[in-house]
Amino acid sequence: MTDLTITRLFDAPRELVFEVWTNPDHLAKWWGPKGFHASSCTVRLEEGGRWRTCITDGAVEYWSSGVYQEIVPPERLVFSFSWEEPKGTREHDTLVTVTFTDRDGKTEMTFHQAIFRTVAERDSHVGGWQECFADLAAHLKESTP
Repeated sequence: MTDLTITRLFDAPRELVFEVWTNPDHLAKWWGPKGFHASSCTVRLEEGGRWRTCITDGAVEYWSSGVYQEIVPPERLVFSFSWEEPKGTREHDTLVTVTFTDRDGKTEMTFHQAIFRTVAERDSHVGGWQECFADLAAHLKESTP
């Protein structure tokens, strides 16, 4: 299988979880694995709109970008995802689908990314996304009234 699925339960309403995925001010606070922070984050939240982020460890910048395919607040978000090469070209595009399900005031988030070219490429993303989602949980805790 060359797709990745991660499911997490967040102690926050799904409207807020959806917002932290789509608002660049929120996104910049949790996007990136451990040891990285988002130094740039732009979002044009409309179907066909582009998003772009830069994460850095202070020494090296890693840019990623994509296009929103489907936006159904606060239930579903679908967008393309690709890392950018230093010369501005894009690597292999994957499709990310994030669904948000209300679970008695909490939010079950299901993250699905596909299709990776190899199992090794897929596996190299697991830890990074898990670390991002740990930061997302911490950010939600700070943002929940």
